[in-house]
Amino acid sequence: MKQETARDRLLDAAARRFYEYGVHATGIDTITSEARVAKKSLYNNFSSKAELVGAYIDARHEEWLDLYRERSARASTVTDQVVAVFDAYIDHAEDAHSKGFRGCGLLNAAAEFPAGHPARSSVRAHKEQVERILAENLVSMTTEAEALELAEHFSFLLEGAVARAGLEGTPERLAHARAIALRMLAAL
Repeated sequence: MKQETARDRLLDAAARRFYEYGVHATGIDTITSEARVAKKSLYNNFSSKAELVGAYIDARHEEWLDLYRERSARASTVTDQVVAVFDAYIDHAEDAHSKGFRGCGLLNAAAEFPAGHPARSSVRAHKEQVERILAENLVSMTTEAEALELAEHFSFLLEGAVARAGLEGTPERLAHARAIALRMLAAL
């Protein structure tokens, strides 16, 4: 079994605190205390809080991709591949969150930074990749132009549903969005 490094503990602590309380409301001392490491360990692993935030965003992106890959690997049809994206969002919403589900952790973090900030750019890249995944799956069901348009619609549906799910603290809206997507796919 691989031993958890100080970096791993710092990222885990940052992930919990950033999601529960926000990036700006979470200080370095809180993260190092929760990770049970000295402040020096933080700066040995990350040059600044900004670098830690970037690593947090990258890790959240990879966590979501892992959820999607797991769902996608079980998909037997193109429709299943498309709804695997919705299922990955539902899986995230159903994860244990000590303060309850608060929506997309990436969007929550991005909202704390001004336009053009690297953190926002990283979150935008994640959302664009989700939309590309949808388009890549949809292209076998329709034309490329229609696949791109439908992927954008599904992205809007997902983001609206995750925002409402975060406000309500339950994945119910995401399940509803998945059902809407299935009806839209059946009509193709």
